[in-house]
Amino acid sequence: MSRIVRLLPALLALSVGQALAATPDVPAESASSDPRITTLLADLGKSQRIEAAEISPDGRMVAWLRRHDRHAQLELASVNGSGVQQIGAGADCNSSAIAWSPDTRQLAFIADCTSKPAKGPAVHDKGIYVVDISKASSAPRRLAALHGYAHALNWSPDGKKLAFLYVEGSERRASATAATDPLVGEIGVDNIVEQRIATLPAAGGSIEQVTPDTLHVYEYAWSPDAKRLAYTAAPPPGDNNWWISKLYIQNALPGTANTALVDPATVKGSLHGLQMAVPRFSPDGRQVAFIGGLMSDQGATGGDIYSVSTSGGEPVDLTPGTHVTPAWFSWLDDRRMVVSQIGNGQSEVVEYGVSAQSAKPTRTYFTVPATIGSGDLEMSLSLSRDGKQVAFVQSDFAHAPEVHAGALDAQVPAAITTFNASLQPSWGKAESVEWDHEGLHVQGWLLYPAQYDPSKSYPMIVAVHGGPSSAVIPRWPGVGFGAAPLSAMGYFVFMPNPRGSFGQGQAFTQANRKDFGYGDLRDILAGVDAIEKRLPVDDKRLGLTGWSYGGFMTMFSVTQTQRFRAAVAGAGISNWQSYYGQNLIDQWMTPFFGASVYDDPQVYAKSSAINYIKQVKTPTLVVVGERDAECPAPQSFEFWHALRAQNVPTSLVVYPGEGHGFVNPQNQRDVLQRALNWFGKYLPPTN
Repeated sequence: MSRIVRLLPALLALSVGQALAATPDVPAESASSDPRITTLLADLGKSQRIEAAEISPDGRMVAWLRRHDRHAQLELASVNGSGVQQIGAGADCNSSAIAWSPDTRQLAFIADCTSKPAKGPAVHDKGIYVVDISKASSAPRRLAALHGYAHALNWSPDGKKLAFLYVEGSERRASATAATDPLVGEIGVDNIVEQRIATLPAAGGSIEQVTPDTLHVYEYAWSPDAKRLAYTAAPPPGDNNWWISKLYIQNALPGTANTALVDPATVKGSLHGLQMAVPRFSPDGRQVAFIGGLMSDQGATGGDIYSVSTSGGEPVDLTPGTHVTPAWFSWLDDRRMVVSQIGNGQSEVVEYGVSAQSAKPTRTYFTVPATIGSGDLEMSLSLSRDGKQVAFVQSDFAHAPEVHAGALDAQVPAAITTFNASLQPSWGKAESVEWDHEGLHVQGWLLYPAQYDPSKSYPMIVAVHGGPSSAVIPRWPGVGFGAAPLSAMGYFVFMPNPRGSFGQGQAFTQANRKDFGYGDLRDILAGVDAIEKRLPVDDKRLGLTGWSYGGFMTMFSVTQTQRFRAAVAGAGISNWQSYYGQNLIDQWMTPFFGASVYDDPQVYAKSSAINYIKQVKTPTLVVVGERDAECPAPQSFEFWHALRAQNVPTSLVVYPGEGHGFVNPQNQRDVLQRALNWFGKYLPPTN
């Protein structure tokens, strides 16, 4: 649910200090006397982040980005992890967007370096660099200076150019998870930026903007002959219009005309009104394949695999009726693809056989209950030129992130790094839970309490994921709001993937359209019942929490059932009708609600917690970022105000300067600590 919002002037005038002062149930300092919380917060902060992993085209080397405090360090090693060396543009530089040249001789990256003069603010100097790997001790060479946000760096297949996405003149990118800029001036007109495809000669020279300034580009791919580009784009503002983006093709030269190959608003069949991602030319250059489906957030990709001729025509759904969710793919040849997909809450890497009308699984390389990705797109893999070697970052509930690399075969490649090998989970074991409900097969993940004793009875907290088009797949938690710390404090934690989620096919993902909070809640409660039948969960001690769509589900669910004795709603939506008028990112809502709020207000009203507020009895903590562009703070104010009017125990905490995803480490720790304190007060782990 990516979007920009207009906060009401009266709420903008309410300072964060005032909001904190209005939270009698949780002390403002949120300090806990339980030493386990302090230890847990410290342990969560020990994990080292690995932001990307890229294998060389010849399959012999792997480069990765490892974050040290504020900076990401570029490192290079053999494919087995030996001979690690650091590569950088300077001591105080942050590296990103690594890309191998087709001949494996050069490695390109973006570096943002900071210098601190004796007087005045720090100075940032950003550029694109390349290092010659074929020469020992070769130093990075700067190709061009950058004056704005840049990412998604890729070499042309002939090695003559580098392409990247560029927001020239601004460091702002279209992202609803980041804190929004101050909403002043003419809303929807001022401060609009365009992200375009830019190219740069591999030998250095001038940056050229290729795509027109009338389009905001989201993703792109080179054609095999390096002469054309395929990309998804929409008119600015980019935050709002991703949900209505089209698939274009264009010669890779500035000023050339583009052609819209696919417009979901006008196509016939299953893609009509849906979203697109991951455009990729076929090896012969005659087709562009892409992921198409119902998606609630840019970057959370899932759907069917489609293909369309580069000369135009109707797109073909190659995977209709599948019961998994493809999220990323790469062509091996004209008849084969490697596909990363979500199946029943796990990551699957599968080879598909491709024809003009269909793509079907022919070989499963591996299935793993873990999160995988090379850092480029969701569930992306970095493949060698021949498709036989692979690299990615992997983590699960029991293992912190490491780089994995090796042969793409029947086994998951081994970890080649040991950055986090010494870390051990302080939470309980994880297991997959499956149940059938109302004709649907549903899956979720369950964390046991730490030091679980089957002879004891435990409370359970349900943690609902965001989206709704998303899925819980095991991953190592970071510092901040999340499920694993609750397990460490002695709770069962149930993380369901109800209807509307990825992992069971498009029919399942689309099953909650025009039905937010109803069928998905019934699926969740059925999952709770299934767990209670076989494990010592005390039904009188159930809690509920979630962030984003999970925050909405928390707010809505406590108006529909009295089963939950305590709740924490993070960045939720309490009133879909007022929400529609508070945000500038309204394009995402029509695919889910079927119409605008002005054309069908009732479909929004029926899923609005505020309309059932008198039924709430559950003590609820409400937390949100002051500048949340995805789930605006007024929604939390509205819910909190209504609970107080009903004398329901509640607390509202607004975090200064934060967006949808918190970035301040102090706030990341504080929101988790407050959640643990809230459940500790109203739903203690022991009777």
